[in-house]
Amino acid sequence: MAPSPSSASNTAATPDLASRIQDRPVGPGRLLTLRTSVDEVVSFRGSFVANPDPAAGDGLRQKLTVSLLDKGTEQRDRFALARVLEDCGATLNLSSDGLFVEMSGQALIDDLPRVMDVAAEMLRTPAFDPEEFAKARAQVAADIQRRMEKTAAQAAAVLSQRLFSEGHPNHSPAPQTLLERLQGLTVEDVRQYHDRHFGATEWRLAMVGDLEHDAVASVVGEAFGGWVSHEAPAVYEMEAAPEEVGRSVVPMPEKSNVDVRLGHALPLRRDHDDYPALYVGNYILGGNFAARLMSTVRDEQGLTYSIRSSLSGVTTQYAGSWQTSVTLSHDTLDEGIAATRDVIRAFVSEGATADELEDKKTTITGSYTVGLATTKRLAQSILTNAERGFDVSYLDRFPEEIEALTLEEVNAAVQRYFDPEALQEALAGTRPETIEA
Repeated sequence: MAPSPSSASNTAATPDLASRIQDRPVGPGRLLTLRTSVDEVVSFRGSFVANPDPAAGDGLRQKLTVSLLDKGTEQRDRFALARVLEDCGATLNLSSDGLFVEMSGQALIDDLPRVMDVAAEMLRTPAFDPEEFAKARAQVAADIQRRMEKTAAQAAAVLSQRLFSEGHPNHSPAPQTLLERLQGLTVEDVRQYHDRHFGATEWRLAMVGDLEHDAVASVVGEAFGGWVSHEAPAVYEMEAAPEEVGRSVVPMPEKSNVDVRLGHALPLRRDHDDYPALYVGNYILGGNFAARLMSTVRDEQGLTYSIRSSLSGVTTQYAGSWQTSVTLSHDTLDEGIAATRDVIRAFVSEGATADELEDKKTTITGSYTVGLATTKRLAQSILTNAERGFDVSYLDRFPEEIEALTLEEVNAAVQRYFDPEALQEALAGTRPETIEA
């Protein structure tokens, strides 16, 4: 009996990916295919650029539009669409990811034509039934309300508001603002958004598994042939617009802890030459359980259970930020923030050690290789690499790039881009009367 997509091991070889990937124009977009040893199964991931306008509230319109794609089309209702996928034992997911609308899934290779037909139908001709719209809007409202109860989500949102304008993709509007906008949206708004922002603009599709390159190209070309690009321009802000350094507080007195975010905007993009060195530097500071922040603030001082730092929202299209997140109790709030800042200052001033660098190189390259060990993750990595505008050779080059970094390069990048005195603070949690804004 043929294996189902969900039960397949999906193990895939990782070395020399670029030489094994076929990259070609197919129909209105770009197709990247990789044959692996997995029997009969193919994983896929695709995206197009929708160009939502964050300042106009397009994030909600896009989320609602995507949530309705599998709820019926002009040709078939939601049940008929679901039956096709169930009969195939296939998965098909549609999601909104900032500037992009993405689709992903898995199917037996023999069922790929039926699954691609369904995917193209959902993306191109959704029905937008008013009853389904009402359900989707209620679900989005419930999701927003759940996030309002989470200290981490609230702290992250208010930090984004300190760093980015409303027109920047990394800006997260206040939940109350989102709820007000949501209630004013109609099914006609969603239909108009689809008409204007959905199309084959920068359409890319990665396929990995037991496939024949030409056969897959034929299937994709037939399913998506004739899909035209949309004309919505990119109108979002690309640079950060930070406020004067300060603190924002979200009072949540019923919570037992305080989530703290420290961060500032970064002036480099993902394709900048300094990015790999800064990425490794940040990883040494707060990338995992063996990083500086965790070993000092948690293990040595016992002030928190969770602390990490990250390069957040850094893309090739727009600026992102450097952030440190830490969860503290009311009793350790001031001490925990001070200790976190002390570790950051010392790290930026003194730099990483040679041992730290070698350890993190091993961790990063090892994790990267493990992350390419399934067809799903391979398809994701191939697509992400394409979205960034990188050549397929970068998939092989990234580990080499990390291994080649010197201690001087890493520490220079840290000192060039991390500024402890420019860190904004955002807090959400208990006993707000004790937290000065």
